Amino acid sequence: MSVVSKKICLLGDFCVGKTSLIRRFVDGQFSDQYLSTVGVKISRKVVLLPEGEHNVELLIWDIEGHTSFRNVARSYLQGAKAAIIVADVKRQDTILNVEKHLDLFFTVNPQGWILVAFNKSDLLNPSQLETLLMQYPFEQAQIVDTYITSAKTGEAVDEMFQCIAEKLA
Repeated sequence: MSVVSKKICLLGDFCVGKTSLIRRFVDGQFSDQYLSTVGVKISRKVVLLPEGEHNVELLIWDIEGHTSFRNVARSYLQGAKAAIIVADVKRQDTILNVEKHLDLFFTVNPQGWILVAFNKSDLLNPSQLETLLMQYPFEQAQIVDTYITSAKTGEAVDEMFQCIAEKLA
């Protein structure tokens, strides 16, 4: 079975859990120690597709979340087929900034696909998470879905990456 490589980017403000989501997905690990990404870090993982002619190798670009980095980030977004925009459920400002990250990605990749991840779900109760989803519906044609994730517990992490891989297949 052949493998097709696809570049995806994780975008979001600093300290929302982009690197932790990637570590959980790629290595099955989580650490409470915060290490800020400088520039970009690239990881890869092959995703097995159900009944497909090929599998998808995700080339996952973890892009620094500082706002001063936004102009440089455009060059890192070149050629990406999809992005996962990550927000921290406990930090309202990171949720409000999702639109800025959407605009940035679509400016560089107008034909790309996006998933939105409300991360750190282990810090809220289920009714708070449901309210959050209702408050912030992202309903553009190229936004595939919104996930409630937790890099700490692993909630919906594999499902989210599987979804984007299937969309790119």
